[in-house]
Amino acid sequence: MAAKEELYAKVTPRRQRQSRQGTVKHGSCLDVLLSMGFPKTRALKALVSTGGRNVQAACDWLFSHVDDPFLDDPLPREYVLYLRPSGPLLHQLSHFWQQSRAMCGKNKAHNIFPHVTLCQFFMCADAKMEALCEALQTVVGQWRGRFPSPLPLELYTSSNFIGLFVDEKVADVIKNFAADFAKEAAAKADVHVEPHKKQLHVTLAYHFPTNHLTSLEKLSKGLDISLGCDWLAVLFSRDIRFANHETLRVMYPYMPQNEDELELTPGDFIFMSSMEQSSASEGWVYGTSMGTGLSGLLPENYVSRADECDTWVLHGSHSFLSCTSPTNIGGAMGGHFPDGQLDGCLLDDLGLVDPPGLGVICHPMQMLRTNSQSLLPKKTLFVCRHGERMDVVFGKHWITQCFDAKGRYIRSNLNMPCSLPTRSGGYKEYDKDCPITVFGATQARLVGEALFDSHTMIDFVYCSPSLRCVQTAHNILRGLQQDGKTKIRVEPGLFEWTKWVSGTSLPAWIPPTELAAANFSVDTTYRPHIPVNKLTMSESYDTYISRSFQVTREILAECKSLGNTVLFVAHASSLEACTRQLQGLGPQNSKDFVQVVRKIPYLGFCACEEMGETGLWQLVDPPILPLTHGPNHSFNWRETLLQD
Repeated sequence: MAAKEELYAKVTPRRQRQSRQGTVKHGSCLDVLLSMGFPKTRALKALVSTGGRNVQAACDWLFSHVDDPFLDDPLPREYVLYLRPSGPLLHQLSHFWQQSRAMCGKNKAHNIFPHVTLCQFFMCADAKMEALCEALQTVVGQWRGRFPSPLPLELYTSSNFIGLFVDEKVADVIKNFAADFAKEAAAKADVHVEPHKKQLHVTLAYHFPTNHLTSLEKLSKGLDISLGCDWLAVLFSRDIRFANHETLRVMYPYMPQNEDELELTPGDFIFMSSMEQSSASEGWVYGTSMGTGLSGLLPENYVSRADECDTWVLHGSHSFLSCTSPTNIGGAMGGHFPDGQLDGCLLDDLGLVDPPGLGVICHPMQMLRTNSQSLLPKKTLFVCRHGERMDVVFGKHWITQCFDAKGRYIRSNLNMPCSLPTRSGGYKEYDKDCPITVFGATQARLVGEALFDSHTMIDFVYCSPSLRCVQTAHNILRGLQQDGKTKIRVEPGLFEWTKWVSGTSLPAWIPPTELAAANFSVDTTYRPHIPVNKLTMSESYDTYISRSFQVTREILAECKSLGNTVLFVAHASSLEACTRQLQGLGPQNSKDFVQVVRKIPYLGFCACEEMGETGLWQLVDPPILPLTHGPNHSFNWRETLLQD
């Protein structure tokens, strides 16, 4: 405990401290970050702070924290292991949470989701995080089939506490599981875990006014605690600096008017300490942004109270019943995912119908572009990024969630497609060539519908061989009502910078013939300008830029006398790499290029028009509005791409 108190004492002064190295087992993600030039301490901190999801999430975190005064601080994070209910019992408890909050307001129980505490918070060095996750996975595997199910629960109430207590004999068995985890964590990750010694329980309400007891007790007696439940072992972490701070959610954007003020972005979280409020005047508070690590004053009416667990990072979620448990699903709770980057069946295949009003989101664009403008026969190139990726939303181990031992796909979330194309090389090929989510398909459909509403016709569609790009292009064409009429030409030359590919080989993409057999509108007769065998791993930045410019020029020349409008569906980097040199501009340096790329969200869209017969092109306003979604910022092509 003394060591922990010393660490807490260090977090107030904002000064730089020496970094320290540790044993690393983050594999390819860490290797890629190190190859990009990030110091090891920063790379590890980024991976741990994003739940080890992927390189892009870590890069986004690093870029957003570039001015964070604690960026090079080696302070470890705090971890905790809980049992979390799922299934019908979770629905009952969540409903109780909502009702109790609506009737009696927020009490202390609402700060954390329903759970059974298995250990006290403990610290783990960033370099040991993956070993810690492996320790949990190992112990859950050992206890699978031995874990008591169902857990017998009994309601208990007092003047300021209401909870569900686990039967004492069964609780002793669960404590043995926690003790095994503590031993394994000590052996593999060199951490000290103190198992929970008090009675195991799910807290329903506590620290509430006494006049609310009758209402809360009545609600709690309405719970059916005999409902089925798969208890999940979940591992979370939090930033040790803000363990005793209040958590606020940013509701509205705010641009600083003075140097001591903090910029606010909706969806971000603010950590506020009562000890730091002396410098704030009435109507203002002092806090630290989770998204940037920066601190400053902010208007109090721009934020609202949030739950403590909204900012926690999930590092593992394991079922005791299923061998295909979801493991190492990165991301913060409460839907807060730092901007990051899934593949699936089409919405028609799912039997989903667009909700009322969904299809009219982009209709106002018709007022911005007259019919005469939309009919001008100018040569136009549209470049669009793919939709939301499965591995970003559900973590790098999503495949273990979705495929059983026989390789059969099992959908476990509404945002997962109901089916996936069969791959001749087996389902493990999805590891490097992931699909888009159901929401990713919706994003693409919205873009297609907006293009249709603006009277835009696409003459040719070219896309990267990545499945996420093929699926995105297919859904854009559906929204355009051109699916089946306009074929997708799969062009390997449009693939992203191969330096960003993990491992030692390129993805094993699905061949066009197999894509067509899976009902994608793909041109199986198309001969690529740059075939797959011409791509090399870990190509230099100059090679990637030259490749992108070459394939763009050749495609535009190929289409010159056959149509006016060409659409590329590729990657975030493509919006810059495929348009900059068309404008007669020289390539940016690699660092500036990466800064541009990280600002381009899913379905980021830009338009480039040919300037007469000069051979030069210029970026212009696209015929559709930008698509903002989730925590992603609004994409403005002019600010991002139109640079000298």
